[in-house]
Amino acid sequence: MQSEVPAIRLRAMHGEAGPGVNQGGRYVLYWMTAFRRVGWNFALQRVVDWARELGKPMVVLEALRIDYPWACDRFHTYVVQGMHDNHAALQGVEGVAYYPYLEPERGAAAGLLRTLAAEAAVVVSDEYPCFFLPAQARAARRSIPCRYELVDSNGLYPLRATPKSFSRAFDFRRHLQKELLPHLSETPAADPLKNAKLPSAKGIVSKVTARWPAVKVKDLAAPDKLIASLPIDHQVQAVTERGGSVAARAALDRFLDDRLEAYATDRNQPEQEVASGLSFPLHWGHLSAHEVFAELTRRERWTPQRLAAKANGSSEGWWGMSPNAEGFLDELITWREVGYQFTSKRRDYDRYESLPDWAQRTLSEHEHDPREHVYSLEAFENARTHDELWNAAQRQLLREGRIHNYLRMLWGKKILHWSATPRDALAVMLELNNKYAIDGRDPNSYSGIFWVLGRFDRAWGPERPIFGKIRYMTSDNTARKVRVKDYLKRYAAESTKTLF
Repeated sequence: MQSEVPAIRLRAMHGEAGPGVNQGGRYVLYWMTAFRRVGWNFALQRVVDWARELGKPMVVLEALRIDYPWACDRFHTYVVQGMHDNHAALQGVEGVAYYPYLEPERGAAAGLLRTLAAEAAVVVSDEYPCFFLPAQARAARRSIPCRYELVDSNGLYPLRATPKSFSRAFDFRRHLQKELLPHLSETPAADPLKNAKLPSAKGIVSKVTARWPAVKVKDLAAPDKLIASLPIDHQVQAVTERGGSVAARAALDRFLDDRLEAYATDRNQPEQEVASGLSFPLHWGHLSAHEVFAELTRRERWTPQRLAAKANGSSEGWWGMSPNAEGFLDELITWREVGYQFTSKRRDYDRYESLPDWAQRTLSEHEHDPREHVYSLEAFENARTHDELWNAAQRQLLREGRIHNYLRMLWGKKILHWSATPRDALAVMLELNNKYAIDGRDPNSYSGIFWVLGRFDRAWGPERPIFGKIRYMTSDNTARKVRVKDYLKRYAAESTKTLF
């Protein structure tokens, strides 16, 4: 089949010798699990290619199970808001049946994928390299009797473009400067369904939805009551920031219009609103890194001819763009995608043993150093430490599902400082980040947590108690480097509800 989706982004889950296309299938099934959007999505584009080739309609199954780790109102609400946008975008599109499904109780979804796949000609899903999604995708092979593909639409650099993981961000940046250019022209279609001309999908999954009811339109628009009825964690409440592609695009425009011009100078200032604000929609697949890159380069009037001739690994000067744009691209591509590459190559990405040897060695040498303060998980979780700047950062996480990027580094470093062992510190960081952060459970999120312990970094001197050669941070130094007075007021203890 002819397709504009690059072959390097395709993975046949049964192998090329496995089951082929089911010519008698009634539709092409897109099992949307990670790239929850209808534009700038190589996976959806691949589904459209198959549907055109076979002359069949499409079914888009966007489901959310009840028993994923840390399932809560916060994450469920964000996903359902995205479903609302996808329903609006696909409503009335000829040849497409959109099927949003929320599992009402544990085990209720059993058999749903198998039933849909039994009448599919081809099944296509999203290739995402961490959390429970890789295991889920592998397990689904038992339920899919036809050709089954995963498609990589994670970032600008394909996951399989290199066979190695990188121990330092500098090395990955230098590698990108040598290898990224050919992939920059391989861009997913902004609107893959435009002029698709597929056969009608009317009523094509009506028998399935009778057994596994789709989410009602009114519940997509106002999901609070529905989500309150589900057996998930209701203490971790939804945030005010809305999920979905519409809000994601508005956030992108807001960043490029109002914040980018101060990004290089002020992005580390907690009191300045210059951070991109795109981490949430990028994590949940409501926004594509390709779309972000395309819009930024359009505004910069950039062409590949402006790239530097030499790859030296520097975070500045290689793109030939403004300092603000280059600083942002280093975050969007280098720092975001080094984590995606790592998690796609290492199944132990969330294990202490995945740390560099030098980091494990120096932490081991200082594991028994005296600690002035040692806090429990409960104390950390409820922002009950002696350090008000740390407490403020934790309260922001509790309330908003995020921590300002610069203070997030301090947040992690002090957890290491105040935990009985480095392994205890890692367990605390993973639990708090994965439980409360809307962009947690993400390759980039794991990068940030493990960076605290030395991943993608290097040994630093002088050697210190507890930290050894791990990079050191303190609240006092942070307060001298950046402005935190208003931040402390905004996240003071009296403004935070008691969660437990």
